[in-house]
This record gives sequence, structure tokens and C-alpha cells, in this order.
Amino acid sequence: MLLAERLRHAFGAVRALDDVSFTVQSGQTLAVFGPNGAGKTTLLRVLAGLIHPHGGTARIAGGRRAVGWIGHQPQLYGTLTVRENLRFWGSLYDLRPPALAARIDALLARLDLGEHADRPVRALSRGLVQRVAIARALIHDPRVLLLDEPFTGLDRTAAETFRRLLAQQAAQGRAAVLVTHNVEEGTELATDVAFMRAGRFVHLAPRAGRDAGAIADAYRAAIGGADRGADA
Repeated sequence: MLLAERLRHAFGAVRALDDVSFTVQSGQTLAVFGPNGAGKTTLLRVLAGLIHPHGGTARIAGGRRAVGWIGHQPQLYGTLTVRENLRFWGSLYDLRPPALAARIDALLARLDLGEHADRPVRALSRGLVQRVAIARALIHDPRVLLLDEPFTGLDRTAAETFRRLLAQQAAQGRAAVLVTHNVEEGTELATDVAFMRAGRFVHLAPRAGRDAGAIADAYRAAIGGADRGADA
């Protein structure tokens, strides 16, 4: 469903991606952990088609229209209401009433956004904006999810709701690549785990029943004291 082959990308002399290869099949979630500056965000942006790699290839079944993307920016219009934002994004994927209206109502209910549906996004808290961004990413029922720190700003209840939603998406056959600094959150959702450092995967393996503590120990052994700096 998602294939990366020998991806390479550089910003000047800095290699953000250095020969990265992996596959993610239907129903699988690859959790990618790494220090700031490891290249995690660059990887997701290449997979999403937002930037072109300098080498290698990335393929997603169904192309970019099959992708649901959550990045550092919510990609929402502050002057529009929550419902208007979702209606706009749904229309970009050729969703039409009444199917679009039903999809919006379902996501508003699932993410506990119903009472905020007619408020402008600029009036919402950071956590609520993140929930709207999640709804925006799911509006077209994508087959592949690319998630860059998706739990940012979510309180414990909202984070648990989102975890259940992601688990449901995986059970329905969606593939996902999840970038997070939180080993516990990432491990809970992962079928496979990768550690990234200086643009390369230094570890890539099935989770194979390992709990968050075992993953964290393996991460520290592979990465050491590199977890500082700015993300690439």
C-alpha cells in the first residue's frame, strides 16, 4: 500500500533522508521515533508528495488523493467555522451532499466537536484546532494516514479518543506512518517500529509483542544521547 525505496533528500550539506527504504501494508502502522533533526518530518512530507526527493521513489496506492495528512500546521481557515472548513476540504475530494454532510456529522460526533461546529476556527483552543485538523485529514476516508506528532495539544481524553479512532482505522485496513516523540503512544498503535537518526533508519522491525519499555530501551541503545536539536 505504501512503498519507499532508497529515499534521499538534502538541505544543502545536511542529509535529511539518506537511503531510506520500507513498506507499509494494509492494516499496518509504522511508528517512527527519532531525535529532533533526524529527518522524520521530511520523510512524511516526501511520502505525502509535498516535496520531491532528490533520489529514490515513494509510491502510495491510489496516489495523493488516498492520503490523510496531519502535520505541524492544521491547514484550516481561521475565519471559517469548523463545519465550513470540513465542507471545503470535502469538496476538494469531490464529496457531495448529502454524503458530505453525513460524513461531517459523523466526524464531529466521533471527535466530540458537535458543540463547536459553528464556531470559527480562530476562536478555538489549540487542542480543539488539532481535533478539527484530524477531522479534516479523515474527511475523504483515506486509505493511508501520514501523522506527524498528531497528539500535540490533545488532552488525555481527546488523545484516548484519537487512539481508538486510529486503531479502528487500522482494523478497517488503513495503513499509517506515525511520527511521535512519545514512545508509549507510538508503541501502543504500532505494528512495526523504526528508529531514525541523521536521515537513516538505524532500526526497523516488527513490534513483535514488545511493550513500550522494551521499545524505549532499544531506542536509547540505538540513538544514545542524540535527542536534541531542531527537527528536519
